[in-house]
Amino acid sequence: MAYIQPKPLSEYPWPVRWVLKRQIRVYGEVLPPAFLWGRRPGLFFGLLAMLGVFSRPRFPIPAEMRALASIRIAQLNGCHFCVDLNAHLYLEAKGQADKAKQVAEWASTQDVFNEKEKAVLRYAEAMTENCASIDASSIEALRTHFSDDEITALTAWVAFQNMSAKFNTALGAEPHGFCEIPQ
Repeated sequence: MAYIQPKPLSEYPWPVRWVLKRQIRVYGEVLPPAFLWGRRPGLFFGLLAMLGVFSRPRFPIPAEMRALASIRIAQLNGCHFCVDLNAHLYLEAKGQADKAKQVAEWASTQDVFNEKEKAVLRYAEAMTENCASIDASSIEALRTHFSDDEITALTAWVAFQNMSAKFNTALGAEPHGFCEIPQ
């Protein structure tokens, strides 16, 4: 249950109401974090703008790779809404439910995740659990699979997902019910 309850829709500023009403049309209801972010319109639209940049087709990290990292980040942060949403996004991008369900055990699975996916998951875990542990060798390991520009993009994505997951977890944003996978 959210720790801060939504305001009546009419109490949100009109630009926020427009986004919330669009979510109702697309998802059948307002997504729980939108009610929370919508309380601070500047932050809400900044978040949406960043998400728009990350979602562009030319963003160097593919959607399915971002979704896998996001599932793991959400699991580590305890964001059930984020696990739900990102598993759904992974299934949309890749259609492999079994892989999405095994993200929490990625390091011990065999023949499920390729080396590039493992590198992304390892980096996402390190940034989430102990960012100070990342050193030159961590970045060098990513260079096997990514250019420096791609590593920068991946780092931005992981940081963005951590911010979002921590916000949602701290305020108790509930899952929408997109997809059920282990938390």
